[in-house]
Amino acid sequence: MRTITTEEHFTSPAFLAGPGKEFTERFKNSGPRGLKVYEQLQDIGDGRIAEMDAAKIDVQVLSLNSPGVEQADVDVQLSVSREANDYLADAIKKHPKRYAGFASVPTASPDKAAAEIERCVKMGFKGANINGHTRGRYLDDKFFDPILERLSALNVLLYLHPTPPPRAVVEAQFSGFSPAVNGMFASAGWAWHIETAVHLLRMILGGVFDRHPKLQVAIGHLGEGIPFMMPRLQKNFSQEITKLQRPMGAYLKENVHYTFGGFNFPATFLDLLLEVGVDRIMFSVDHPYGSMAEARSFLNHLPVSAEDREKIAHGNAEKLLGM
Repeated sequence: MRTITTEEHFTSPAFLAGPGKEFTERFKNSGPRGLKVYEQLQDIGDGRIAEMDAAKIDVQVLSLNSPGVEQADVDVQLSVSREANDYLADAIKKHPKRYAGFASVPTASPDKAAAEIERCVKMGFKGANINGHTRGRYLDDKFFDPILERLSALNVLLYLHPTPPPRAVVEAQFSGFSPAVNGMFASAGWAWHIETAVHLLRMILGGVFDRHPKLQVAIGHLGEGIPFMMPRLQKNFSQEITKLQRPMGAYLKENVHYTFGGFNFPATFLDLLLEVGVDRIMFSVDHPYGSMAEARSFLNHLPVSAEDREKIAHGNAEKLLGM
């Protein structure tokens, strides 16, 4: 069974020296496990492919590691995103059957971001990865419409990856405990996922998909908590309230795709499956934060038919990303 994983991360030299320095240095200096993650992020060559082979992963779709460039000054966004995209394009050229890519996007300059997306798509990239808000500004803001218009026109995917909430939100809601608890509460333990869910809901409620009905977005971690809330959202956000062209659930089932990303949890998977159906779910690992072997084992043991397992493993990604 062919496997394509769709939320896999790397770092580039300019990213490590610039907007990613603080984040990655924390891993580097946090002990053996953190140091390994730091080293794995930098490997988009034969070492990573050997790990993929061992876990029976055929293709990784790579994106620049969080926090990306979105919180940097505009000139840094422009230079680092281009460097990272060229760095990734070179790796894909060397290993075209094993790697594909999502472009890093200088969101603070939407027109230039749109041009960068088009440049990357011409090089074979499958879409763009955006790491959450841009200094507190979300994609429902019409300021970002040139980016969304270009993605829609090119018929490529927007992968919406988590980032920490704005600083004021972190200080108000995710602080007051030990540094270790604060850090986890504000990131992978909770806030990353809720922040991403809020971002997607803002896009829907802000009319993004009415303005760009062809736009397709993917979120990770089995839906960032949204599937559990989907019936409630559908019930409470009537079209009479939202003034949108479609019911709330329609956007979540027609414009959004969902990946695993380290959430190898059977009950959570089944909730997502029951809410959105198999055609909207794609395999992912969240490498190097998630284990390829564990993710592959989880895929192998999903309580679905062989045909549906094939869709999740590779078929849905092939169709959506043109692979």
